[in-house]
Amino acid sequence: SGHHLPALVQYLLSSTSTMVSASSPSLTTMMLAITTIFCIMAAASAARVFPQRSSEEAAVIEWGHSAIISALDGAVATFGPQTSQGANFEVETAPVLARPIDGVGKKNTEGIKDLELPKLDNADQVAGNMVIMTDAAGLSGVALARIAKESGAAALMVVNTDQNAGDYIYSLEPENEEEEKYAEENIDIPVIMVSLQAGNVITTALATDDMANDVVNTGGALPDRVRLYAGGDRPFFEDAVSKSPVVYLIHNMLTVEECDELIRMADGKYDRVDDTTGINNYLESTMASEKTGEATAKNIDRVTLWKGSIAGKLIKDIDERISQVTGFPPEHFSDFQINKYTAGSSHEPHFDINPANGIMATITIFLNDVAQDQGGEFIFSTPQAEGGDGDGEPVYISPTKALAIVHHNTDDKYNFDQSTIHEEAALLGGYKYVAKKYVYLNPQPKHMRMVLPLMAMPFGGKLPRVFITLQTTLIDKYGIETAEVYFQKIVTMIPLLLLIAIAGAVSNFVTNKLKNDGAGKKGKEATDGKSKKATDGKSKKSKPKSKKSD
Repeated sequence: SGHHLPALVQYLLSSTSTMVSASSPSLTTMMLAITTIFCIMAAASAARVFPQRSSEEAAVIEWGHSAIISALDGAVATFGPQTSQGANFEVETAPVLARPIDGVGKKNTEGIKDLELPKLDNADQVAGNMVIMTDAAGLSGVALARIAKESGAAALMVVNTDQNAGDYIYSLEPENEEEEKYAEENIDIPVIMVSLQAGNVITTALATDDMANDVVNTGGALPDRVRLYAGGDRPFFEDAVSKSPVVYLIHNMLTVEECDELIRMADGKYDRVDDTTGINNYLESTMASEKTGEATAKNIDRVTLWKGSIAGKLIKDIDERISQVTGFPPEHFSDFQINKYTAGSSHEPHFDINPANGIMATITIFLNDVAQDQGGEFIFSTPQAEGGDGDGEPVYISPTKALAIVHHNTDDKYNFDQSTIHEEAALLGGYKYVAKKYVYLNPQPKHMRMVLPLMAMPFGGKLPRVFITLQTTLIDKYGIETAEVYFQKIVTMIPLLLLIAIAGAVSNFVTNKLKNDGAGKKGKEATDGKSKKATDGKSKKSKPKSKKSD
């Protein structure tokens, strides 16, 4: 977490200097300022900082057929071909459980070095396949890789058996110079780590209700074939808080082009957030500050892009991907809320709450990178400790382009979780763009998915303020439930009234056109008749004259 200190300390120093200059530079004031700085530095040093993984170390284990594909995330080791080849590797083979599963089992290994342990008992089955082992015996990654290699494995999957680690995984690496040298000279198979949960998923992939436990425990429920390959730009997970609140990261949630396009779509449509008025914007989930007259969202510009069911390909592709990766149904998604932060912008501790439609989860996606010394971190200050008691270490998440933060605002029984309080540190320089998508407890009704986006379409997706004011007024007067019924009826009637007005206008236009055309035709006929009579008269008079001339 050390790389968070510069931004934090700079901010504290500037604040401290202001405080000292505004008061007498007494020894007491100076000591208070120094104590404050060191207390905050100590707190920051105890924090857990994310992201800790990168695309270069991501691996995917996949099985199934074209209709149903199952996949797990893995972290590639810092040694082996997956590192020397820049994570460009691919293995397709059968998975096999090692015997013993941890490489040691009940064998007497006293006096035997880790790099001299014998090959697996089922080496004949392992040969040419991906062997699955655990770290339960405390062997290093290199030691496990050596056993797998000596047993003829084509790849090694190591399961992290730490019960308190949740979905946490990391890149295995040599623990000393001897291991580093051995790995460099001998390990030429891909080595990855997966979480305990992922290990349980793959070992029970084909399990049935009537399958005996001993069959499952000996690999009888493993997939027939798996494909192991580098993650590349594919979305992958990183667990941040596994208990309360549930917080995890999704790398590569958007493409670089999608991030840039969302920024472009919001350009010129922002409004400055003012949460000091005491007025809630229920439609766009912007709630008033709980501190009367004091801003929680400071110097933040915001716009909600109402696209709904009429969204173009870009938004539909993003929503579909988010649904596939997270498992949340798209019918429960809000439209994207785009936030723009400039130097000095911050968001003090707050909850994501909307009394009009409960927010089950929040998906926050960074649309650009922010330098590590420029602040702007997303912070969960009071997560529950892994053991379930007391406060855990604060979690700091650095703004990283295309990285999504998913946090659950409710527990598994859909009760509000107080530990979801979060904040965004002050941005010290540059810009930060964030896209938020709320996952509501209830599906979004049709007027939210269709009618309001239609009303926002002429304005590039920005909803006219009158609709927000209308709903807020109805809620203040009738309460949420009754107001929602009235609002839905009014909003649903608007397109009908517009259609009636358009139909009336078209009807009047056509009627007037027909009348004008009819009047013009009659006038022309009358004129043509007069002209014909006049012509006939002239012709009759001219004939005698011609006779005289003869």
